Amino acid sequence: MLTLRERQINAIKQILNLNSQQPKALAAEPVWKILIYDRVGQDIISPIISIKELRELGVTLHVQLHSDRDSIPDVPAVYFCLPTEENLDRIQQDFSNGLYDVYHLNFLAPITRSKLENLAAAALHAGCVANVHRVYDQYVNFISLEDDFFILKHQQSDQLSYYAINRANTRDEEMEALMDSIVDSLFALFVTLGNVPIIRCPRNSAAEMVARKLEKKLRENLWDARANLFHMDATQAGGGVFSFQRPVLLLLDRNIDLATPLHHTWSYQALVHDVLDLGLNLVYVEDEPGAAATGARKKPKACDLDRADRFWITHKGSPFPTVAEAIQEELESYRNSEEEIKRLKTTMGIEGESDIAFSLVNDTTARLTNAVNSLPQLMEKKRLIDMHTKIATAILNYIKARRLDSFFELEEKIMSKQTLDKPLLDLLRDPEFGQAEDKLRLYIIYYICAQQLPEAELERLREALQAAGCDLSALAYVQRWKALMNRSPGISQATQYEGGGTRTVSMFTKLVSQGSSFVMEGVKNLVVKRHNLPVTKITEQVMECRSNAETDDYLYLDPKLLKGGDVLPKNRAPFQDAVVFMVGGGNYIEYQNLVDFIKQKQTSNVNRRIIYGASTLTNARQFIKELAALGSEIQAPAAS
Repeated sequence: MLTLRERQINAIKQILNLNSQQPKALAAEPVWKILIYDRVGQDIISPIISIKELRELGVTLHVQLHSDRDSIPDVPAVYFCLPTEENLDRIQQDFSNGLYDVYHLNFLAPITRSKLENLAAAALHAGCVANVHRVYDQYVNFISLEDDFFILKHQQSDQLSYYAINRANTRDEEMEALMDSIVDSLFALFVTLGNVPIIRCPRNSAAEMVARKLEKKLRENLWDARANLFHMDATQAGGGVFSFQRPVLLLLDRNIDLATPLHHTWSYQALVHDVLDLGLNLVYVEDEPGAAATGARKKPKACDLDRADRFWITHKGSPFPTVAEAIQEELESYRNSEEEIKRLKTTMGIEGESDIAFSLVNDTTARLTNAVNSLPQLMEKKRLIDMHTKIATAILNYIKARRLDSFFELEEKIMSKQTLDKPLLDLLRDPEFGQAEDKLRLYIIYYICAQQLPEAELERLREALQAAGCDLSALAYVQRWKALMNRSPGISQATQYEGGGTRTVSMFTKLVSQGSSFVMEGVKNLVVKRHNLPVTKITEQVMECRSNAETDDYLYLDPKLLKGGDVLPKNRAPFQDAVVFMVGGGNYIEYQNLVDFIKQKQTSNVNRRIIYGASTLTNARQFIKELAALGSEIQAPAAS
């Protein structure tokens, strides 16, 4: 069974094969072509297909649509972009300039009839109708970051951000357009998966708007005999990603949980995203601070964290100390292999012509040949070890400078309702303790998770934050949000976090004894107890179809029914597969939590799967900015 990411890669490879199925025998020599994409197309391709793979698919040149391009005759030009007015104008310009001899137009979203007519008129006017070979609607307008994780937008993602959805003065038509773009991408996702989902979501939320629109779109497509994109899921067994059972699409609103996106984290991937701004599986790491002393300022180095990286795949969900130890072990094993080759080289210089020496040389030659053959793998291993050492060292410096381990431990305690060793006020007042932004995150989590707090105490904490140099505009919004949430039935913010709590295990024995490059002094080796975040709890209840005060009221929409109600039918079998989608921004913390949860649920005969998706991917710094912007809107009328 193919994963979501593999299916998207196959769809894009087919576009690059000029939408023709290539017979296996002829695959040796690809058709050379050029690829022209807009920013959205670039974001979709870059995390899943490397430049080397593009070359193998026959792409000799890949350029931005809105860049100055020279005419290149005799090669097909494959366009991969959204059918926006701006893009179509540029394509018409290319027609009239006669840039290419063969055009293959692939639009990331369906193009409307009127736009298509305008494009045809332009081609006629430019006299290049015969040169336009194919025009396709493609359904790939989402970005696969992992096999089971997708987002909708990367560049210009603020169009779909939490701020855009929740700000006060959004006009109705802006909101409609925003919801439509989410729905179009989700529709494309299910066309790629080849399944029609059953939709569940909380009522009276942005998620409900998306759910109703998506159901309508899916239903119209299913009942349209000519244009039905899902006809294969009945005829081709196993045609879809999921088994015969239909998946459940759980649409959630970011408002159900504002604490998790602000939570300090301890797992490798989430830390890379939190402190180093991981984007589209690329992260830029500054060189060592020592290098700056020489005067020449180096450019940050790009590190690509992709599927081919075995270490990353194994350890992206591990706690940071485990990762540091694993890097150390990889380094040891690499050094041993290197030693082996050196030792073989010296053995080759055996003196004497005796038979023993001769047989030894023969034996050693075989071993040396073997070792030399394994050199490329060794070099690649060395490159990956160096890259992860660089990333981990950068993270480690941040952990020490900002005391991230202590923040993480404190927040886990707050979420699991344990008492703190030291009053929060003292910590916020301590100038040595972390940056202003970290303190603000800690305070907001404390505020969300606490039941009843006396106003005087909150005032003192806020003063301490202000003294630390925090921008407090986000608090006005969080306050209003908490008041609204406490009114809604079934959700008490304070009780939905269980937090795993942590325990500190003995210090990094391996790292200390082996003279590692990681200086771990002063960093706690925290082990996190497994626990479910609010999103994971809701997912479990929805997949199990258990009766529960919180999820019973969720809408139940089935696009395959002609007249569907929106209530959960009685004794519905549990779902094996789920797509969990967060309207208003997701994060790696929730993704990792769902991955851990579903791993526990696997049994020998039941394979369950969850795909996590979000309109955008935000780290805590970006999320604080959005909350601050929403807070300033609340404060502004009061000030005026």
